Amino acid sequence: MLYIPGNNPAMLQQGGVYGADSLLLDLEDAVALNQKDAARILVRNMLKSINFYTTEVCVRVNHLDTPFGLEDLEEIVPLQPDAIRYPKTETVEELAKLIQIIEAIEDKHNLPHDKMTIHAMIETALGVQNVFEIAKFSKRVDAITIGGQDLTADMNIKSTKEGSGIDLARKMIVMAAKANKIDAIDTVFVDVNDEEGLRIDTEYAKQIGFSGKAVINPRQIDIIHDVYMPTEEEIRKAYRIVLEFKKNKKAGIGVFAIDGKMIDAPIMTRATQVLELANIDFNSI
Repeated sequence: MLYIPGNNPAMLQQGGVYGADSLLLDLEDAVALNQKDAARILVRNMLKSINFYTTEVCVRVNHLDTPFGLEDLEEIVPLQPDAIRYPKTETVEELAKLIQIIEAIEDKHNLPHDKMTIHAMIETALGVQNVFEIAKFSKRVDAITIGGQDLTADMNIKSTKEGSGIDLARKMIVMAAKANKIDAIDTVFVDVNDEEGLRIDTEYAKQIGFSGKAVINPRQIDIIHDVYMPTEEEIRKAYRIVLEFKKNKKAGIGVFAIDGKMIDAPIMTRATQVLELANIDFNSI
């Protein structure tokens, strides 16, 4: 998920060709206070006129507690981007208020309530404590994301390359997302020149269960894709597991072995996930 500042017309125009899976058009932290109105107008016009191709398009609005949040929603919701990202989500009460406002705007424009989703962004200790309730509150919430820089500031701790201070928060956010069968998107890696550090951080994010990772520079996209894409060996192994599982299932066998290792339903599930990431239809096997 590539962050694009809402006041950067060049990046907005090229958003669909960077190769990211998702674009986050940012009206919040990336935009100075005296440019909020101009950024909102620019993003609104870009949503109307730019072809982002198959890339998911999300817009991060300002919080409703600011002077800009409501106007952001009034301008952006009628255009129905794929998702609205809501910053500094802390309670289900504020999430309910957000959804009520969004759906009132949709009703005003005769729009459905089931097209545009919401990404709840967790950036405070209180948000982390309430993340499970936030994740399960509404079917419109289809992703939970973490803002590492704001979270470290809220906790009054030092931001480190390995993110040790927010490790528990990352794991709690992943667990809440997985329990509610929605996506978990990891925070950005801020040093765009440290490619090895980005790779290590992304490998860890994948290891603990994040569905993907936010980036602040297009140069970071390929590394994250490389980490998340299964290797040829993983794909071959997954293909073999699915093939053998289907053969054994027809014979009434639920558990069997491949190369001396037990294969059962959970391993089959993991194999199908690997094939899905590799864009292989396991139903055709």
